[in-house]
Amino acid sequence: MAIDDLLDEHEQSERVLAWLRANGAALIGGVALGLAAIGGWKWWGNHQLEQHTRGANQFQTAVDALEAKDKAAAAKVKALPPGMYQTLAMLDLAKSQIEAGQRDAAIATLKSIKTEDAAIAEIVNQRLARLLIDAKQPAEAIKLLAKSSTAMAIEVRGDAQFALGKAEQARTEYSAALAKLDAESPRRRLLELKLTEAGGTPVKPEAKS
Repeated sequence: MAIDDLLDEHEQSERVLAWLRANGAALIGGVALGLAAIGGWKWWGNHQLEQHTRGANQFQTAVDALEAKDKAAAAKVKALPPGMYQTLAMLDLAKSQIEAGQRDAAIATLKSIKTEDAAIAEIVNQRLARLLIDAKQPAEAIKLLAKSSTAMAIEVRGDAQFALGKAEQARTEYSAALAKLDAESPRRRLLELKLTEAGGTPVKPEAKS
């Protein structure tokens, strides 16, 4: 179940990554051009723009290699300089490894990601936790998401508790995750099924006035 869930990632996390891929270059480029417009910062702005352009080209080369299933793709991803481009490419690498049935390699890839961006770190931890559950390491998944408070993270903790045979704790987590979801959320139905499987009874959300 964990890998199937992972391949159908929560729409919010995918929107975050898609937005970063689509807009990251423009935003960073805009900052660099802004610096270049200031007299004393012209050289620095140009330098930053060159660095950004080089990084963007390397990122695109690595992503193209992943899509083409190039055997050297992993090496190209890992050769990227530390930063957002490398983080996004590593997430794509982990996804390609999962699709290829290389779960342990994907776990290693996700564990190697270092980011100070809280939103991206949350996505990485959720994906890693799902793989750890699939790898029969649910206790590690719970530790990884112990401080997370998003609906998705709480749901994954419920999956881990259920995998440990702790149905009561799983019901608690699933119920808490449901309480954070809107009544119209497409995620509700699956979560309600999980709660039922754990022996709970979903509560119908109150209609908004």
